[in-house]
Amino acid sequence: MLNGAYMDTGPALMADILFIKTSSLGDVIHHMPALTEARQARPEASFTWLVEEAFAPLVRLHPAVSTVVPVAWRRWRRSLYAPATLTEIGRSLKEIRARHYDVIVDSQGLLRSAVIARLAHGRRHGYDASSIREPLAAPFYDVRHRVGRDLHAVRRNRMLSGLALGYVPEGAPDYGLDRATLAAATSEGYAVLLHATARRAKEWPEAHWISLGNTIADRGLDLVLPWGTEEERARSERIAAALPRARLPGRRPLDEVARLIAGARLVVGVDTGLLHLAAALGVPLVAIFAGSTPGLTGPVGDGPVAVLGAQGASPSVDEVDEAVARIAG
Repeated sequence: MLNGAYMDTGPALMADILFIKTSSLGDVIHHMPALTEARQARPEASFTWLVEEAFAPLVRLHPAVSTVVPVAWRRWRRSLYAPATLTEIGRSLKEIRARHYDVIVDSQGLLRSAVIARLAHGRRHGYDASSIREPLAAPFYDVRHRVGRDLHAVRRNRMLSGLALGYVPEGAPDYGLDRATLAAATSEGYAVLLHATARRAKEWPEAHWISLGNTIADRGLDLVLPWGTEEERARSERIAAALPRARLPGRRPLDEVARLIAGARLVVGVDTGLLHLAAALGVPLVAIFAGSTPGLTGPVGDGPVAVLGAQGASPSVDEVDEAVARIAG
């Protein structure tokens, strides 16, 4: 657990705290250590988390969360002016405004999340204009904090939360997820291959995955290839068809995906949300970077982790094979 050094700058009693971190999956996971630490610093408080509906099942696994308020911006924007969508938005806004919060922390830093913070009742904290992803969001906050944009996302979330709630973050990040509990029903030996990503620049070639998969199967592990979209499913099917002992799980809610990953002996993946979930759970992990910067969004956890590649410099199959050999033993 984290051992924060706490200051007396925060309110003496904070009964209700709202965190706004809506998406994406990796961003949501990167905020979990901030919640763990905030609960330690403010044990008297009740914590609410406003998040995209798809990520709500995962957020509910965190023991510090009292209430989850789901929103559906990704779904709403596809039919924003449809009567059913407007009705649903109205219900969500009513729920957001129904409660007064002592502190509101928007760690998303986008204009839309800042608008949500402004609609909610309470003292609103966020990044200042030099620290935020979308500077137009900063004026919506009552209190604005400077946090370096060159810091890893996990540290940025922890620092903003500490500044808003009156403590200094210290120690290793604790995501609040118990791998042993989540994996309790799993007994088979398998590796999870996370090839799917929303950005093509982050992908690793299918031929590389097939070569790597054969090597891992030779180690006596089954291969599991999760997917989220139909395009990802088709890619999983192509890779699995060329491999022994490979299977595709059905599409599952994120709490079930967390259990699947928690039970794995090994995870190999590109820079995607599920990679960060594996790191949060402490699963042995090999991370493949090709179109993003590990120093800002690389996996952080207390399990064995190997990070290969960089933006514009994808690792070779041999490099990943060697890392798997080190991590898997």
